[in-house]
Amino acid sequence: MHTSAHPLPTDGELEILQILWEKGPSTVREVNDEMNRIRAVGYTTTLKLLQIMDSKGLVSRDSSQKIHVYVAAFPQEQTRKALLDRFLETAFQGAAGEMVLQLLGGHQTTQDELSRIRELLADRDPQNRES
Repeated sequence: MHTSAHPLPTDGELEILQILWEKGPSTVREVNDEMNRIRAVGYTTTLKLLQIMDSKGLVSRDSSQKIHVYVAAFPQEQTRKALLDRFLETAFQGAAGEMVLQLLGGHQTTQDELSRIRELLADRDPQNRES
């Protein structure tokens, strides 16, 4: 379940977080350059988003130098879990099985992913657990 301890990013904020997770600590210019590889984004737009994200607690900023360096405040997996928990609660009323069925029914899955899903299901099956 979503808590205020982990604020949920907007789509634009998530785009910036993806860059920070991939590249590590980055300046506004570095983030903006990466964003411009996908679509045109102004420097001031990127700066404003990072400032908002800093105030929300999504990123932290090292302002000890003239050029500020930003870093994601939470690991990627923790943010994914918070987003997924929110989606599960709002779209599926907490029914994880329904969500998984919906996902697997409409999307391609690799053999590796299927193997990992089978392992996860086997681990969660009470019949496979020792008493």
